[in-house]
Amino acid sequence: MKKNEEYILDIIDNGFQGEGIAKLEGFTIFIPNSIKGEKIKAKILKVTSNLAYGKVIEIIEKSIYRNENDCETFFKCGGCNLRHINYDYTLEIKKNAVESTLRKALGRQIKISNVIKMENPYNYRNKLQYPVGLDKNKKPVMGVFAERTHSIISTKECHIQDKLSQKIANDIFDFIVENGIEVYDEESLKGSIRHIVIRIGKKTNEVMVNLVTNTEKILKENELVDYITSKYSQIKTIVKNINSKNTNVILGNKIEILYGDGYIYDYLGNFKFKISPMSFYQVNPIQTEKLYDKAIEYAKLSENDTVFDLYCGIGTIGIFASKHIKKLYGIETVLQAIEDAKINAKLNEIQNAEFFVGDVETILPKLINDKKVFADVVFLDPPRKGCDKNALDTILQIKPKRIIYVSCNPATLARDLKILEEMYQFEDISICDMFPYTHHVECVAVLQFKKNK
Repeated sequence: MKKNEEYILDIIDNGFQGEGIAKLEGFTIFIPNSIKGEKIKAKILKVTSNLAYGKVIEIIEKSIYRNENDCETFFKCGGCNLRHINYDYTLEIKKNAVESTLRKALGRQIKISNVIKMENPYNYRNKLQYPVGLDKNKKPVMGVFAERTHSIISTKECHIQDKLSQKIANDIFDFIVENGIEVYDEESLKGSIRHIVIRIGKKTNEVMVNLVTNTEKILKENELVDYITSKYSQIKTIVKNINSKNTNVILGNKIEILYGDGYIYDYLGNFKFKISPMSFYQVNPIQTEKLYDKAIEYAKLSENDTVFDLYCGIGTIGIFASKHIKKLYGIETVLQAIEDAKINAKLNEIQNAEFFVGDVETILPKLINDKKVFADVVFLDPPRKGCDKNALDTILQIKPKRIIYVSCNPATLARDLKILEEMYQFEDISICDMFPYTHHVECVAVLQFKKNK
């Protein structure tokens, strides 16, 4: 098998990121944009000792699950990498991927019976982040990065972004171009506007505009603010985030409020949440409510329970749980998130919650040893890298009745479950489709303490 050769292949499975998998001459071949059951002509792009990677040249026999392309940038951006597949079948692919990951880590078959789908899997994102830069002709461009590059694909419409957010972003970009405002050039590290970030409260319809800039001052800054706020009454605040570092990180540490109070509000369930420019807030609040409801159901909370909400962000899961329990303790490493969590507790008249800033592996032992606090139930919602090993060891020492683990990464979830199974019985796991048409998947698992331990 050689690079640039073409083969007729049968797709026998789909992988963890939705890519098609074929077998030929002892090689496993990964081919994006192909679906299990299809026969295709593929061109080989890369060959290793026992793997190959290819691309579809022609679909000879089409899967019944294939969708017609409805997106201009689908084959370039790599964002919705399952957009060519029927939505219900994407859920089957995700389910199989999680089951396979758990089986390999835990050494036994885990069946997922509950997959929480999204009824309308379109325009669900409440956070738009469009890079702004120069195209190959040195003309301003705004949109999304082409897959595995920093080349910006001009994007006027994205089917998973909120429609109002896209309109506002397009109008801001048009103003930038028409008024000669410099955009950022990654080669020279000069220019002003780097990103347009827009957040919207899906229930309140309140909008925050965040202009990420390489410079302290934006040309015609006041005129831009006046123009966009006069056009959209939904805009409650505009902030400028200054990031002059040569980095892939979107946001810098310095924020200047140009209009409004610097934050917006939204609701999850009956709870009100303050969202600041640096706050983590789930991008799909419709599915987030379903996810949290499932987590609370798994927790089987009682009015005498003490709960730890670890990696708590702005306090969302803990606040959902607070009305069922005696006391809540939340820990999060981001200072702004903890400040927001405290405000969110006050907004919702929650008086049984305390929040602490710092690494979980540092703060949790102090909470236990200094305050003599122990938990009946622990909620874990870590970043993609999963839980710190020291944090897991501390949880095993205090032996809560139940652990509810929310995860956006099945691989680190499986790794951590294997550690926790030393003292806990794995009971159930559900998938909540927080990111329709992408390969990303959110899981929530429940573990029960083994009494004989």
